[in-house]
Amino acid sequence: MGMDRNTIIGFTLIGALLIGMFYINSKSRLAHEGEQKRIADSIAATLPKPDTALAKLDSLKTDSLKQQKQTALLQLPDATEQLVTMENEVVKITFSNIGGQPKIVELKKYKTHDGKPLILMNGSYNKFSYAINTGNNQTAQTAQLPFAVGNTMVNADKSQSISFSIKDSLGKELVHQYTLQPNDYLVNFSINMTGADKWVSQNTVNVLWQTEVRQVEKDMNYERQQTHIAFSNNGDFDFEYLGSGDDEKFTKPVEWLSVKQQFFINAVVAKDKFQSSDIKWEVPDDTLSVVAKTTANMRLSVPNGSTAVLPLQLYYGPSDYTVLKKYNNGMEKIVPYGTGIFSFVKYINRHFLLPVFDFLAKNVASMGMVILLLTLIIRLITSPILYKSYLSGAKMKALKPEIDELKAKYKDDQQAFSMEQMKLWKSAGVSPLGGCLPALLQIPIFMSLYYFFQANVSLRGQGFLWANDLSAYDSIATLPFKIPFYGDHVSLFTLTAVITSLLISIYSMSSMQDNTNPVMKYMPYIFPVLLLGVFNSLPAALTWYYTVSNTITLLMQIVIQKYIISPGKIRAKIDENRKKPVKASGWAQKVQQMQENNKKIQEMRNKTNKK
Repeated sequence: MGMDRNTIIGFTLIGALLIGMFYINSKSRLAHEGEQKRIADSIAATLPKPDTALAKLDSLKTDSLKQQKQTALLQLPDATEQLVTMENEVVKITFSNIGGQPKIVELKKYKTHDGKPLILMNGSYNKFSYAINTGNNQTAQTAQLPFAVGNTMVNADKSQSISFSIKDSLGKELVHQYTLQPNDYLVNFSINMTGADKWVSQNTVNVLWQTEVRQVEKDMNYERQQTHIAFSNNGDFDFEYLGSGDDEKFTKPVEWLSVKQQFFINAVVAKDKFQSSDIKWEVPDDTLSVVAKTTANMRLSVPNGSTAVLPLQLYYGPSDYTVLKKYNNGMEKIVPYGTGIFSFVKYINRHFLLPVFDFLAKNVASMGMVILLLTLIIRLITSPILYKSYLSGAKMKALKPEIDELKAKYKDDQQAFSMEQMKLWKSAGVSPLGGCLPALLQIPIFMSLYYFFQANVSLRGQGFLWANDLSAYDSIATLPFKIPFYGDHVSLFTLTAVITSLLISIYSMSSMQDNTNPVMKYMPYIFPVLLLGVFNSLPAALTWYYTVSNTITLLMQIVIQKYIISPGKIRAKIDENRKKPVKASGWAQKVQQMQENNKKIQEMRNKTNKK
């Protein structure tokens, strides 16, 4: 894997700092050189003799031995890496004694898009480290030091605990303790210091937290679009899109930082808050498997005194609103149930759609059928709005002959036509917004479902009909080339959504008041074609919902207009309304007054032009 410019600069600066440190400390090291050599020889004597076939030590062991020579006051164990596993029903965490930190995290209830174990964290880039004082004018990063491994303990509440420790010759001790509750993704992590004022300087721990996000979903580009850097800064939640890489600095206290993939989260939480922090993320362009890399620097305050406990938490788990909500730290806001101008729909998703969906999912085996039932419920709730829209359309259709007569009468005077049309609508009891407002009220519902089906981890890996995974696009054919605005695959659910939308448009053409306008005549066909490109890479759950919703809408439209709304009754109702005294609304009066004023101005202009 290649390195970009920032990485090269970073390594260069680190190298320069190390050279400077070695130069400044060279005199102090000379005084201890004899003692260091004696201790190093003693350690080497206790190590097993290498086999001739393994004469060359691996890089990790070599680095650890070098670190031991620089930290003679520490009582370090063997530098050989030891791996210890702790797991419950949902997560398996493998710890390394090098750094006393998690090394591999597997989510046991999930798989990658191709059926492999879902490893959320693995590799040397992932790191949790901070600098400690190891001697006179000497520091070392904990990620480079071998810790002594304690026994795994099962506590009274059935949680598991494991600890890693470092001691020195003066009795100071540094302990990393991890506790995992049953059936939980959150790991309680505490840094316990005996002689804290000696381990750190200026009562501050500078934490380095690095993560490498690897691809686990089918579509890398879409996974990157759904990957966010989320955080809680001074009690306020916010996030940044991955984009092409960026950085963020926080001068106010930070409760937690997280890297949220499409459906999974890697987060670090400080119960006493990070006093300040910064995070930088990059999107490698030289790999097909790494979604992003992040590096965060976070500053923790250490309480005064010789003993200190720094309580932290690590979250390795799904982006599940219900799971995150129980931690009471605001992490449930990471789930993107509504953003931007449609951020208000997150309340519809959290407090209506999610409870209904979860209830159906517990009682119905197929997620496809859950979506169908959810669609029926939504359509049942919105049916009064839909009925009013169709009723308004039926009234407009009944008035169409009279509107045509007005057009013929005022064909050269659009202003007069508009005024007379408004009078006709008022006399018949027809609202010009009767068909528009119901349609506008359905936009929040559609947008809430748009976000809901993209963010709901419960749909991940759930198949239905020909779709293997409802959280990703369904594909019945892969194209040998990429079509702009469409993609390189054919989604059948997208086609069914487009076809049903087109059928609704064709059926609605018959109720249009004016289908002679070329723009209005072809507009109903443009929207379904746009859907073809927009929906092709969206989750199959959304396109399946849209297919079902369109089918129900079409059937309701036919039933209501054919069997419920009678043209004869509509005409009779209009005639009855004409006999009643017309009471225009304030808005209608203002519109009429504006039209009359414009007409007078136009007449005055015409008289002036004739002169």
